[in-house]
Amino acid sequence: MATATDERVDSVKQWKIYLYLPLIYILMQVCSIFVAEGFTMMFNGNADLTEKEATFKGFAWSLFIVNTVAAILFLLLLTPNKKFFTVFKGKKASVGNTILWGFLGFILAMGGQMLAAAIEHAFGVKPGSENTALLADIAKTSPIVIISIVLFAPFLEEIIFRRVIFGGIYLKTNFWIAAVLSAVVFAAVHNELEHLLLYMMPALVFAYVYYRTKRLITPMISHLLMNGFVVIAQLNYEKLQRLQDMKQGIILFFN
Repeated sequence: MATATDERVDSVKQWKIYLYLPLIYILMQVCSIFVAEGFTMMFNGNADLTEKEATFKGFAWSLFIVNTVAAILFLLLLTPNKKFFTVFKGKKASVGNTILWGFLGFILAMGGQMLAAAIEHAFGVKPGSENTALLADIAKTSPIVIISIVLFAPFLEEIIFRRVIFGGIYLKTNFWIAAVLSAVVFAAVHNELEHLLLYMMPALVFAYVYYRTKRLITPMISHLLMNGFVVIAQLNYEKLQRLQDMKQGIILFFN
């Protein structure tokens, strides 16, 4: 039976985690800049690479390394503190329902982004994300970055934005306040304020599936599927465009 002292100790541990995780995440972002510079200098020594390719490779490998280190530190912090994952009251979803809602979250997130893109277009916002396009170009040069986009980003970002920010605010307020505020922060840190709505939509969906299943792995699955889908689509953009052109040609031929 837990005593008042045990509860105070647990409370201190919780707040330390709330502090340490964001600090690690921010340091990861800062360190990646300096690590990228070092790798870029190294790759610039390769005569087979252009300056642009060397820069892309330097960025890709720096992101992979700092993400790996951050993921290890996150696990070291969280593994002994499993109570940190308890946010919502009630029974957690089964494994089957967790996977199902992870997939549904992916569908809803993609649908939300389509709606957001239509709204942005109506307000004259230029379609397309420069960040996404840049990462796709980097992936073509250095595929190692795909691991960071598809695996590390969902893991690290869901812990920070869904558990720490959304979960922390939820414990003090309610679902909607926590979901909206965490979605705004999630969108803002992607540094494309003109596409604020485009980033907020999936963030709201991820918060919902987390709340619905009471398992953080659920939005991680949704996030992973969405990032994976976007990467595949971007890397095969030219092929998809040719298929679209062929389809239009066939339609015109039979008309």
